[in-house]
Amino acid sequence: MKVVITGANGFIGKNLLSHLHNFDFVEIETITRTDEPSQYPTKMKGASYVFHLAGVNRSTNIEEFEAGNVALTDELLKVLDENDQKTKFIIASSIHADKDNPYGRSKLKGEQLVEEASKKGKIEGIIYRLPGIFGKWCKPNYNSVVATFCYNIANNLPINVHDASHKIKLAYIDDIVKAFLIHLSSPPKIEAGNCSHIEIKTVFTINLGELEKKILRFKTSRIEFMVPKLNTLFDRYLYSTYLSYLHKNMFSYPLTLKPDNRGYLFEWIKSEDFGQVFVSITKPGVTRGNHFHHTKTEKFLVIKGQALIQFRKITSNEIIDYHVDGVNPTVVDIPPGYTHNIKNIGDDELITLFWSSEIFSSSKPDTYFKEV
Repeated sequence: MKVVITGANGFIGKNLLSHLHNFDFVEIETITRTDEPSQYPTKMKGASYVFHLAGVNRSTNIEEFEAGNVALTDELLKVLDENDQKTKFIIASSIHADKDNPYGRSKLKGEQLVEEASKKGKIEGIIYRLPGIFGKWCKPNYNSVVATFCYNIANNLPINVHDASHKIKLAYIDDIVKAFLIHLSSPPKIEAGNCSHIEIKTVFTINLGELEKKILRFKTSRIEFMVPKLNTLFDRYLYSTYLSYLHKNMFSYPLTLKPDNRGYLFEWIKSEDFGQVFVSITKPGVTRGNHFHHTKTEKFLVIKGQALIQFRKITSNEIIDYHVDGVNPTVVDIPPGYTHNIKNIGDDELITLFWSSEIFSSSKPDTYFKEV
């Protein structure tokens, strides 16, 4: 199966290619700006599918819109006609195709060329009117507000929000690619008039002010060791996109060690939704804890060394022992109303991962010292 991708070096093209490389049965041919029109017949010969992703979406020259969105589409369709091929022709159009401006008119003309070729039974046309698209590898400070905001905020560059209430529609790149790949599961149906107009199912609407706030929170979350709220699909997509714009020297960030005579500990991540996670390194023979909580709960997980975890309900004298080690990972829940401790009973350092249901607050610690 031969698949041709135009605009293969662009945002959508790169992402589509990265997925197609996982299909052993697909022969991939690409068309980029460096290719001459004389090369198109050879590159497109025998193609069962053409993903026409090339185009011009930002220019001060009206003629560039016509050349990139109309003339190029016409050239590709003529090549397929001359090659007498049965081909699915999937074109990335825009929701702006219904707008009366140079860009919108050029996208509409491109759609009409595909519809005309489909009416003649030359191709099976599939037209996607795409909203703004975001995700990894999109060029910032060009035509994507998400890419611009993510890149500039991640790299301490200014952004300009002229109208915070302005709403935009967005789709995620992986959802676009998945929609495109579905077409590979069925052969072209070359029938006169066979042209489909398809909309992406998952589209998000957000105003620019809220978009800016979300991305700024992503940035500060690393400084505060907080996990950003990712309660919605859009938030998860946006956070993934933001991280892809970090400078290569910014992937890591330091944590703060808190040493004492027992060893040391450091906080790892915090979240208003699920509390916090921290790690302790405890010297041999040292005991941590001997306190209880009225409401706060915890989980202990020894990942290296040997430990004795002890419990005692504060209204009882019965002591409960748990022997745990890093060889057989075991989670121990710490219920409220039980004073508890953890002791390193091995010869090496004890490394323990702790989860707490609340972020520690010095003003409301809910921690009361009492020997087990």
